[in-house]
Amino acid sequence: MKKYTKIIALLTVMVFVLSAALTGCGGSKTSENTSSQGQTEQKKEPVELVVWSHLTDPEIAKVQEIANKWAEQTGNKVKVLADQSDFQAFSTAAQSGKGPDIMFGLPHDNLGTFQKAGLLAEVPDGVINKDDYVPMSISAVSYDGKMYAVPISMETYALFYNTEKVPTPPATLDDLIKLGKEVGFQYDVNNFYFSFAFISAYGGYVFKDTGGGLDPNDIGLNNDGAKKGLELIKDFVTKYKFMPADINGDMAKGNFQSGKTGLYISGPWDVDGFKKANVPFKVAPLPQIDGKPTPSFAGVQAAFVSANSKHQKEAWDLMKYLAENTGLPLFETGNRIPVLNSLLDNPEVKNNEILNAFAEQAKNAIPMPNIPQMAAVWGPAGNALQLITSGKVPVDKAADEMVNQIKQGIATQQ
Repeated sequence: MKKYTKIIALLTVMVFVLSAALTGCGGSKTSENTSSQGQTEQKKEPVELVVWSHLTDPEIAKVQEIANKWAEQTGNKVKVLADQSDFQAFSTAAQSGKGPDIMFGLPHDNLGTFQKAGLLAEVPDGVINKDDYVPMSISAVSYDGKMYAVPISMETYALFYNTEKVPTPPATLDDLIKLGKEVGFQYDVNNFYFSFAFISAYGGYVFKDTGGGLDPNDIGLNNDGAKKGLELIKDFVTKYKFMPADINGDMAKGNFQSGKTGLYISGPWDVDGFKKANVPFKVAPLPQIDGKPTPSFAGVQAAFVSANSKHQKEAWDLMKYLAENTGLPLFETGNRIPVLNSLLDNPEVKNNEILNAFAEQAKNAIPMPNIPQMAAVWGPAGNALQLITSGKVPVDKAADEMVNQIKQGIATQQ
């Protein structure tokens, strides 16, 4: 009995020792795994993101400065580089793995070509809150209800007036015509970008907005409203003789800067030059027509993440940071009008009388169509304006021919 008792006791001790040993091995393995995971996290290499930008050099330097703060917080690296390449250059670079992770500051009407080529990553939920932005800016970067870029800033044109000649800006079209006869009124009249405002004021449009996108098969540049607007543009030249039919932007700008004219349509890009030339001027929204605001064309500087970027998570995190922090610096550095409602209400923006006038005009602006078919519009529209203002072709005929040429141009894109 004692013999069996000793054997049992011995077996019990052996089992205990073996269990302890196994437990120790298991604990050691868990400890090693945890340590290994920690080492993996610690050894994670920082990501280097490349940003290409179409902004000016001073603005790019400011974006780099802000991106550096994100880099410090995340342990990653960012290079913001000036870029003036076209779509083909970007496409080639992106597909070869040499393109940027982010394009920052591209005019939104170029996005259609990029989107069609599959180069834009869709904006993930949580990057921005659409309700925080001017609605027009969200439309400018959207296709079929989906966002493929983030709006950064916006621009449009408005009415410059010489304060020594025009104490109070014209509020209506009749006021504009009356003052134009007295002090002179000029702009780049054959440039469709500017003259579109008077076409749209009467109901003309480029492509029909269906609420879910733009319909390139429905062109409204020869409807009754568009033709009425084109007649007004013709009157500016042939009836009121505000400007010659061959006027261009430089001529109109020079005449306003020298004081020969008191009224001039242009955008924020002319502000600094007029200030340096000591021109006594202010800016006001375009005069109302038929009791309604006159809708100008708007451009939005947009930013997108390349669909070919290998660092999507980090790129969108940087994008979110830039969208939240570049608005005011770009306003201060490059006269860029913010797209965030909160910044439009910022005292620094509100108290800038000139840029605030552009912001007011932008509230009623229409984003330039961002679909690829817009490329077929500019040439025929500009030609039609030249024929109309020179009196060579009646408005009806010129408008119908313009639309036919646009349709033919779109057909060649297919």
